Amino acid sequence: MNFDFSDEQQQLREAVEQFLAKEYPFERRAAILRSGAGWDPAVWQGLAQLGVTAINVPAALGGLGYGAMETLVLMSACGPRLLLEPVLSSAVIATTLLRELAGAAPPDGAAAELLRALARGAQIAVVAHFEPGARFDTQRVETRARRTGAGAGSGYRLDGRKSVVVHAGSADILLVSARTRGDASDPEGVSLFALPRTTPGVKLIEYTNVDGQRAADVHLEEALVAESTRLGTEGEALGAIEAAFDFGLAALCAEAVGIMQGLIEATVEYLRTRQQFGQPIGRFQALQHRVAEMIMHLEQSRSMSYLAALRCTAADLGERRRALSAAKVVIGEAARFVGQQAVQLHGGMGMTDELAVSHHFKRLTAIEILLGDGDAHLERYAALARD
Repeated sequence: MNFDFSDEQQQLREAVEQFLAKEYPFERRAAILRSGAGWDPAVWQGLAQLGVTAINVPAALGGLGYGAMETLVLMSACGPRLLLEPVLSSAVIATTLLRELAGAAPPDGAAAELLRALARGAQIAVVAHFEPGARFDTQRVETRARRTGAGAGSGYRLDGRKSVVVHAGSADILLVSARTRGDASDPEGVSLFALPRTTPGVKLIEYTNVDGQRAADVHLEEALVAESTRLGTEGEALGAIEAAFDFGLAALCAEAVGIMQGLIEATVEYLRTRQQFGQPIGRFQALQHRVAEMIMHLEQSRSMSYLAALRCTAADLGERRRALSAAKVVIGEAARFVGQQAVQLHGGMGMTDELAVSHHFKRLTAIEILLGDGDAHLERYAALARD
């Protein structure tokens, strides 16, 4: 199989890398991290002008109409820069979810209009789906949407909790899943609602994750919304939600590979310049062997990220999830090894905020948990293998 990138994909990588090298040095990220917002709208607009926000939007809706491999290229290029802006949460996961709904039968016009806004960078949307106690189970939804009113005045009342919604505080629109029928774990009966973040009855409890990215728990308490806020057919949103998170999982794997690449490059440069006993410590064979092991883990991870990208849109649900779970487990183990080795090889400085190494390690730690940790994906892979 040919894994060479096309000329167009190479141009995308180069454009993103050049933009971030100029506009997102480590010092600027540190300043953004210290700010109250935790992200930079100016950077977001620059990414939008570059086409990043339009990458997964169909061309008919003002986007670039790209797919999983282009998203892999994007995320691996963004990885070393540790962007605090909502590329994964909005430009990948939320956009993919809306694309699924806009292309469904019948297509959802509201989803299509929101996609146009996302493509321009005019709005940010994030998915509020996972709930306390669900343990990465996408099917478990306890948040309820109950019918209110009748006729032209009909709508819904939403009550429930959503946990660890990354970039919820910077989003214009929350894509909230809620059950309109059935029990908590039924595969049917889940609907999706597009709620402005300032909707009465929607409360955000914000905090900063270990990697510096902002997140929030979303509390829905008698949030009264119009029927027009529902996207797609009532009770049939779960398939699109799961497809979006599968696509996002492949993107997350690609980001981890990009971060590991950056970590290894920084470590090699440090070993070349750090002197001990009158020579660079990179000449010590024991340290060379440790770097070689780091590179082996990276290359294994790169192969698995390609597999994840190639399978993340497969029609066969079992095939798709086996590949994604395998990739998440392998890349999670590699990220832990590469991150720990990079910190140790930098000595005491590797743990300080002054060096990018510690921030890379923190992001890899967060990635290990996002969208299912290694144990959860091992369990899922084992269950799929038995079927």
